Amino acid sequence: MAICEQVEDPKLAEGMVKREVIQLVTPGTQTDTGIGDAKRNNYLTALTKTATDYGFAYADLSTGELKVASLKNFEAVVNEVMSLQTKEIVVDQSVTDDERQQISQIGILVSHQDDVTEQSELSYLTQDVTDVAQNAVLKHLLTYIVTTQKRSLAHLQRAVVYQPSYFLKMDHYSQRNLELTQNIRTGKKSGTLLWLLDETRTAMGGRLLKQWLDRPLVTRDEILARQHKVGALVTQYFERHNLQEELTKVYDLERLAGRVAFGSVNGRDLIQLKTSLNQIPKIQHVLGEFEDGTFDDILNNLDPNDDVADAIEQAIIEDPPISVTDGGIIKDGYDDQLDTYREAMHNGKQWLAEMEASERQATGINNLKIGYNRVFGYYIEVTKVNLSKLPEGRYERKQTLTNSERFTTPELKEKERLILEAEEKSTDLEYQLFVKLREMVKQNIQRIQTLAHAVAELDVLQSFADVSEKYRFVAPTLTKGGHQLRIIEGRHPVVEKVLGRQKYVPNDILMDDQTTILLITGPNMSGRVLTCDS
Repeated sequence: MAICEQVEDPKLAEGMVKREVIQLVTPGTQTDTGIGDAKRNNYLTALTKTATDYGFAYADLSTGELKVASLKNFEAVVNEVMSLQTKEIVVDQSVTDDERQQISQIGILVSHQDDVTEQSELSYLTQDVTDVAQNAVLKHLLTYIVTTQKRSLAHLQRAVVYQPSYFLKMDHYSQRNLELTQNIRTGKKSGTLLWLLDETRTAMGGRLLKQWLDRPLVTRDEILARQHKVGALVTQYFERHNLQEELTKVYDLERLAGRVAFGSVNGRDLIQLKTSLNQIPKIQHVLGEFEDGTFDDILNNLDPNDDVADAIEQAIIEDPPISVTDGGIIKDGYDDQLDTYREAMHNGKQWLAEMEASERQATGINNLKIGYNRVFGYYIEVTKVNLSKLPEGRYERKQTLTNSERFTTPELKEKERLILEAEEKSTDLEYQLFVKLREMVKQNIQRIQTLAHAVAELDVLQSFADVSEKYRFVAPTLTKGGHQLRIIEGRHPVVEKVLGRQKYVPNDILMDDQTTILLITGPNMSGRVLTCDS
């Protein structure tokens, strides 16, 4: 879908007002999400091919996330696009027709970007990437984004290189059959592991939780560090409860930063940003009560952005209108010139009220009124039944309606000129002040994004702790050497939750070097085999 807008001031245009396409919206570049999609990423992916491997990259334009990888074969590519649930993939001529056809058959839009344009202002995004194939696919992806979006991309984060081997190897068929994030029968979240575990208080926490489920950790130290944080939150109930209360008041910082970069942010968005930033000192205080330093790494990234919050507090009224071009968004006392215009408007309207009262007394017409119309300006309106009461020549006729006549006077014309001039200048100045504030916030996008990631991580950890306490989960113990699986009174958490009040019967599983295969049967199990591999 192409979005077109006027690109010049109609007052200054000669003839037809110039219009241009200002943005192309595609399935992968859509950034406006509904309430139901707040906890979902919308990834735009890209693919190029070399003699030895595939360059693969993806971005979420609403949050600024940007990642890149090298994949060994086309099967790995399909697995990635399915896992990411992408709706669009950008390819070049190196990708074969057969490969494009296979991607299309799984319901993904294949877009083409063969030419690459060097984007000097975005060169910092790829400065950590040294692999040739990865650099190539990033350039194709960024070129496509710049070509379609035609606006600032200041919120895009530096590309992060990842490899699927960093995480638990799990193809998309396994993810689907395990119903980690999507119910096979309904296609919805209900009845999945995500449904069970999602007690996140923020949209960005919900998205990060899904990412963690899609890519489980395999590194022992990282797993233990995460367990330690969850354990601390489980044992300290009151601190966790206080943390949840503050997280509930934090809006989607990632997507707010994206709207600031795009220039689509409005006054209400900035109030949401200020409200969110005001919760950070309270969250810092709660985490500071964990004296063993468990959350020091997260605390170091909890920057309250006081300067940004203060700037918004000083400038924007508490309940601003949605439009940023119609005025009524900047506080009184913020700008001297704006206050002067507003005083002129106030005095003018006070004069109109006094004139209306005076004319009613002078003419004896009690329902005489002074009104305003965007086309005809200010007017004196008299109903036709009262026209006989008007002295000859008192007013100048302006407009005839079915049941009334509208008039004006030289004095009213002069006041109209002064009021409308003040209103126009006031509205223009308010927009200029808003844009200046928006640019100030834009300069701090990276700080806000760093904060957003820290808050999201904290949110997922408290969610794990909440669920662990609620369902009496136990942290597993990881052992070194050999291979052994020992589960005492194990339960299937999703099935148990679906059963509700019905009693779930726990089971033990013991597997070691002598027992590497177990045949498990039961309702709907179809004789599934559980294996224990080293």
